Amino acid sequence: MKNLIQSVLLLVVLMSTTGAQELIYYAQVGETLTLKPPGSFSQNYVYWYFGEIELAWRNTMGRTWTAQESRWKDRLSLYSDDSLIITNLQQEDFWTKFKFQVSRLHGDRSVYTYKLLKLTVSVNPPSPLLPGDSLSLSCNAETQGLKPEIHWLNPQGVKRTLKQLPVRATSQDNGHWTCVVTNAKQEKRADVPITVMDLSPAPLSPLYTSKSSKPLTVPCSIPPHISWDQIKAKDIQEVHWEFIPEPDSSPERLFNLSLEDPLTWQPKQNRGLRPVKDPKEMDLSLIRNQGSEDKGDYVCTLKFKNGVSLNRTVHVKVLQFTSSPGTELISGQQLNLTCNLSHPLTSDLRLKWVPPEQASLSSLSLGSDGHPTHLTIPEVGTGDGGKWRCELWQNVTRLTSAEIILKIEPKLSVWMLVVICSVTVIVILLLILIFILYQQRQRKMRHLGRRLCQCKTPKPKGFYRT
Repeated sequence: MKNLIQSVLLLVVLMSTTGAQELIYYAQVGETLTLKPPGSFSQNYVYWYFGEIELAWRNTMGRTWTAQESRWKDRLSLYSDDSLIITNLQQEDFWTKFKFQVSRLHGDRSVYTYKLLKLTVSVNPPSPLLPGDSLSLSCNAETQGLKPEIHWLNPQGVKRTLKQLPVRATSQDNGHWTCVVTNAKQEKRADVPITVMDLSPAPLSPLYTSKSSKPLTVPCSIPPHISWDQIKAKDIQEVHWEFIPEPDSSPERLFNLSLEDPLTWQPKQNRGLRPVKDPKEMDLSLIRNQGSEDKGDYVCTLKFKNGVSLNRTVHVKVLQFTSSPGTELISGQQLNLTCNLSHPLTSDLRLKWVPPEQASLSSLSLGSDGHPTHLTIPEVGTGDGGKWRCELWQNVTRLTSAEIILKIEPKLSVWMLVVICSVTVIVILLLILIFILYQQRQRKMRHLGRRLCQCKTPKPKGFYRT
């Protein structure tokens, strides 16, 4: 309320008139106006008038009174410093002068008059606007013989003269424009809110993830001061997400938003992503529960029938962790670990290696900086097996991390080789013995078959005398 009251006062110009002093105020219809007395009169009777109508008074005992007629009821307040507060200024409040009268005990009187001039601020067309719409601002101030200077301040505080208007609306024009009226080194500021439709800003820095990292949210949202009804009123045509894996490559459509009630997402090629919330909540973000290697640009787009497109691009980079010759090795082999992005690290990024607790750090070839993108272990041992982690840091913030699990088998000793060879020879000898016994059995069976068939004239079946 204090800021609103302060914003009402445009300028106070002290002028000499016949038998009175006049002060000039600028204000807008509907505002709250504070008329301040020109000094302190605590030991005197004070009165406020609108023309000849008495509005308020205070006596020397501190008792106060305000008019209760229908026009002024609940609109007047008298502060302890004798300021008169008038809420919800009406059109008819502007052309009749207000008066402040001081009556002293010895009979002297002083009268101060207040002239209230109207300030009118408007915007055409009314908000909300789409980028590219013509933005026309109007600031009209009653002069009453004055010659005030008028200019505008855009939401960034940059001065715009009347000759520099209208302008083509951009997202930078969203916010409060301020009309500044200056006269006699005094000024009045009047704000007018301008809404230019746009999406919430995308992250200034890329999002970093890895195949083994925690869930990733790709943000896109509509600012809370914009509603779906306003968006539909501007003839929205489509809302969608696209993915561009490489620069200059063709975009892949991920999701389309059905604009029929109820609003629903229709997946095309989701790549493990899903919408975060109900689109009616103005949050269009996507989330992935598991890590992925889908690096590239994710583009959220609102397209309108007049050809205007609002989009936000979120850059996603992937930290890749690889092991050569693989993740399963034998103790004594050389191991090469590589952890990097698809491009060299910038000066504000660094890597941090976190080996298993039992790993021997003395065996690592870390290089001069201690945490290079490539790590070599000339001869791995069984203690090097387990979970390795590579972390990407930006100053004191960990951006993401990648993990890999190594399995290191021990070397085969001479005794183990002897045992293995002995077992192998025994198995081979057993197989040969089984084969020989099988061959002998087969030969016996063939020999027995020939003995049973040697009789050339077998006796016919029947009974014979003995």
